[in-house]
Amino acid sequence: MFLVEKESIKRDITKIKKPKVLVIGDAAIDEMIYGNTERISREAPVLILRHTQTKIILGAASNAAHNIAALNGGKVSIIGTYGEDYYATVLLQAFKDANVDTSLMVKAPERPTTVKTRISGSCSQSVTQQIVRIDRETRENLCKKTEDLVCLNIEKAIPDFDAIILSDYHLGTLTDKVIKTAIKTAKKYKKIIVADVQKDMSRYKGVTAMTPNQPDTEKFVGFFIKDEDSLKKAGKKLIKEANSELMLITRGGDGMTVFEKDGSYSPIPVFNKTDVFDVTGAGDTVVATFTLGLAAGLTPKNAAIIGNLAASIVIRSFGCATTTIKELIKTADKINFEKFRG
Repeated sequence: MFLVEKESIKRDITKIKKPKVLVIGDAAIDEMIYGNTERISREAPVLILRHTQTKIILGAASNAAHNIAALNGGKVSIIGTYGEDYYATVLLQAFKDANVDTSLMVKAPERPTTVKTRISGSCSQSVTQQIVRIDRETRENLCKKTEDLVCLNIEKAIPDFDAIILSDYHLGTLTDKVIKTAIKTAKKYKKIIVADVQKDMSRYKGVTAMTPNQPDTEKFVGFFIKDEDSLKKAGKKLIKEANSELMLITRGGDGMTVFEKDGSYSPIPVFNKTDVFDVTGAGDTVVATFTLGLAAGLTPKNAAIIGNLAASIVIRSFGCATTTIKELIKTADKINFEKFRG
């Protein structure tokens, strides 16, 4: 049964602006290029776009950091890498504009700055549609020199933060050594550490919590989640094999469920099923808000509820988006939590 007091949730929302969070992972930007279609080129059978605007959006681990900055007033730093190229300046400026500290970022001349460029066109008779996507990235693991610098920054930084997020987009930043260094150092200083992982969950044993989605959970546990019994079985197996305190399984239209090491679990329903425009980056919003909640001393259930509320807001926007404390409270105030009981 879903039981929650609205005023309790609103009070807890105000608490998540206090913790200071460190994000470690694959830093990236989304470059959104827009134009109006004019004609077919005479040089080749391709559209000619008249450029109208370019938007730079923080993506991957950068989006998790941006979400935290929007909620806690910029008490967030990121550890990742950037290349020695044009987009390095663009990435660092985007972080500055988002109020995210980059003093712990590592320059890696051997790697490109990760950029996903989406080119979209429109005309007077149609909506804007994506035409092509260009990815500038490497999926190779960090070289030893860069890896050592990243680990050094992790060991130096963790004591100054309340919580750590490991954001893995499988672009090579979170090597086994980086993960082990982060978990070992977090445990040494008794810090909350949360892993946002899509696969290879066994590499993150010992974190405080993980936030996998249902398909990746099913792959890891080796069976489908078809009902409450199989869901409970999956959550229990995940916590045991990951040696974690908590497990937050996100389930799309079925909401999410937070499991605790003592065997208890709390299903969280979806609060917004109608205004869904784009789920891109919603997972980053959930892990950012959930981690802030845990670091603020909230119950895992309330931290997950606030994470779900935040996701219900950002999916109303196209692309990676963020929300604020004020917007969260306003959204919570409008929800009739009573209708979700039962």
